[in-house]
Amino acid sequence: MTETPSSGVAAELSDFVAALTTESIPDEALRSAERAILDTVGVTLAGADTDVGTVSVAAAATESGETTVLGRDDRLPLSDAVFANASAGHALDFDDVALAAMDGHPSVPMVAPLLAIGEREGSTGRDLLAAYVAGFETQGYLSRPISPGHYEGGWHATSTIGLFGAAAAVARLLELTPERIEHALNIAASMPAGLKRNFGTTTKPIHAGQAARSATTAALLAAEGATADPTAIDGDRGFFDLYRGETRPDLERLPDLGSRWALLEDGIDVKKYPCCYYTHAAIYAATGIAETTDVQADDIDDVIVTASQGAADALAHDDPETGLEGKFSMPYLIASAIVRRGVGLSAFEDDRIDEPAVQAVRERVTLTVDPDLPYDSNAAHVAVTDRTGDVYERMQERPPGTHDDPLSSDELHEKFGMCAKYAPGSVAVDEAVSALNDLRTVDDVRGVLESL
Repeated sequence: MTETPSSGVAAELSDFVAALTTESIPDEALRSAERAILDTVGVTLAGADTDVGTVSVAAAATESGETTVLGRDDRLPLSDAVFANASAGHALDFDDVALAAMDGHPSVPMVAPLLAIGEREGSTGRDLLAAYVAGFETQGYLSRPISPGHYEGGWHATSTIGLFGAAAAVARLLELTPERIEHALNIAASMPAGLKRNFGTTTKPIHAGQAARSATTAALLAAEGATADPTAIDGDRGFFDLYRGETRPDLERLPDLGSRWALLEDGIDVKKYPCCYYTHAAIYAATGIAETTDVQADDIDDVIVTASQGAADALAHDDPETGLEGKFSMPYLIASAIVRRGVGLSAFEDDRIDEPAVQAVRERVTLTVDPDLPYDSNAAHVAVTDRTGDVYERMQERPPGTHDDPLSSDELHEKFGMCAKYAPGSVAVDEAVSALNDLRTVDDVRGVLESL
């Protein structure tokens, strides 16, 4: 097929992605990538036995294949396994976030296709790490001109922006030429989808599966010679124009690739709680109040949570009826934090949503918006008033586990082990953690997948 001339942001990205090696990536960025892949595999294992994980496999299981489905004994055709694994990885909303880089979850659309292609190709751990970094930097690069208007306009950036990162990552793992990488990105520009309106349903995590599968398809098509318009991303009526929100794309915000590393400056935040990230600072503050005051459900008169407009927009379920809705309910999560002294995976089992003590506190929780907070701020103030009129309050500027105050290695490994217990299949936890924690030394990722 005839090549089209290079121009626009896809051309600049493709040159960067093609030239990227682990030797050219800062060591701290490689370490962040290792931690991100470890964490994403862990939450995928836990998500494998959820409704989303089960449905994703069942919908694709018309034939067997050669690609590993994490946490299960199933093997599916490559694109189906990618879809199932990425959907499961986002099923619990326990996967990492990068709000400063791309207003979403950067790893979940990338890790599933990287493991699947890596399994097919017999890739090394270093190959996967270079590809992951390429994908993360792509997400940060393409998000900047249209953020936060893109997310505010109703698009789910994990899917729409994550698609491009996954396409770049797979293209890098396949060692495509710059021309082919450019086509992969521009093919991907015709595929973004994912509506915030579907938050709180099984469709929300399926967005991640859809993005991962579409990205893999875009890269494989480009590898076989498929072409796309060179300005499909930044041209007239291209991706930026159509997905920008209310403000025009600002191309002056494009960062300098290779000198400014989004993975280092914006970073990855690892979730301590398996729910919407906008709730984490409030959960941490409420848990702290409960633990230090020993306030009981019957003692509470009201709870006022003050957060950003972004939090209010994302948290659409004041009176959740299911575990999925509970993940996007500030009243439920704060009540759970106070009554149970924290929020774990078991909090989202449907039969725990209406436990009497939690329900009693939930009805007294009010979420208010601080107009002085930036739209996408994760800060939260929690004020608990007891029946005697005493007020216990705490301001939490940032959630636990942020990139500049990360979870410790022990906490990360503990989270992996907790998640692995929920997998329907057997997982060699110690073996998997050891390999993923030092992925750069792995000669063939197929050996790692055997433990999962």
